[in-house]
Amino acid sequence: MRIRTIDVLRALTMFLMIFVNDIWSLTGIPKWLGHTAATEDGMGFSDVIFPLFLFIVGLSIPLAINVRIKKKDSKISILAHIFARTIALLIMGLYMVNYGAIYDQAMPINKNIWQILMALGIFLVWMDYTRLPRLSKKIVGTLKSVGVLLLLYLAWIYQGGNSEQITSMQVRWWGILGLIGWAYLLNSIIYLYYGKNKWLLVLVFLGLLFLNIQENGYFKDIPTFKLVISASNHALIMAGVLCTVFYLKLSKTVRQEHWFLAIIFLLGAGFIGFGMFLRIEFIISKILATPSWTSICIGISFISYATLYILVDRWNKYNWIKPIKPAGTSTLTCYLMPFFIYPIMALTGFQWPSIFTAGLLGILKSLVFSFLVIFIVGLMEKQNIRLKI
Repeated sequence: MRIRTIDVLRALTMFLMIFVNDIWSLTGIPKWLGHTAATEDGMGFSDVIFPLFLFIVGLSIPLAINVRIKKKDSKISILAHIFARTIALLIMGLYMVNYGAIYDQAMPINKNIWQILMALGIFLVWMDYTRLPRLSKKIVGTLKSVGVLLLLYLAWIYQGGNSEQITSMQVRWWGILGLIGWAYLLNSIIYLYYGKNKWLLVLVFLGLLFLNIQENGYFKDIPTFKLVISASNHALIMAGVLCTVFYLKLSKTVRQEHWFLAIIFLLGAGFIGFGMFLRIEFIISKILATPSWTSICIGISFISYATLYILVDRWNKYNWIKPIKPAGTSTLTCYLMPFFIYPIMALTGFQWPSIFTAGLLGILKSLVFSFLVIFIVGLMEKQNIRLKI
């Protein structure tokens, strides 16, 4: 089963992720467009995009695992696939995070060249070679080996930190892809073994919300506990898992579908209200992954999904997404492309005219840049060049 709403929501979210990752360099733009500071009580538009992507990952987990179960794949083989995807995301996240901490003066190569080679290594290792049947197994093996050796070389020559303390590659934080990887791992395993019991999944979800409250020791008599990363990430993915679980349960008739949409809209409003209630004790902060922020983002995700579902799957209005469709089908490729584009711009000395780095024209430039990245990925997709983990 393929739910078009998920593809559309994924495409929109990736388009906006590229956009918000580009506006950091702009000046004179509305404050609400950007990220809110860690200790500031509030959230900007940019603070909604990553949690929405986590929610989408959750939406896809039941569908992907159910397909493998129907193919008679064993739980061990499915588990191996889950681990392989997680490791890929963690490795990508590790390299991307360490790039941001490079001490350029101590590096044997320019940091922009290091970044291009990193993106190339990722591409060689995780390219979807099944779409390129003309390549022999020997050539595919060689290309993957070159990618692995390239990534190992980049780790070997890496110098981070500063002049007072030079460091090797290390876990500084897990990065966007790493956070997705850890949360995907936990939620996928839970669904694989307990997906048939929807009420147990609900209890797990509530437990994750409680962990998000308690992970900084809110209740003094209860020990703190963290599942590698903030429970906020796990809860956002589990919210998506539950959304699809209830859809599969309540989509057999039109009447049931009405109930499903009503429930999702009510949950959306309820979680936004719950987040505002939690604001009494916890500021709204993406950087700190506070439970108030988590709850509000879950609510926004539910409402976004239900609204798009009516438009796309109920009214069959989805042709409008065609200009950015590759962002929904080659999402990881879209995410990686700026890691080629930005360093190439830096190495060639390209700079946007100042008129395009501020205000409304700056915002339009970032929107055009997002369209351009997706357009390039669309051309690559037509040549069957894309990442897949």
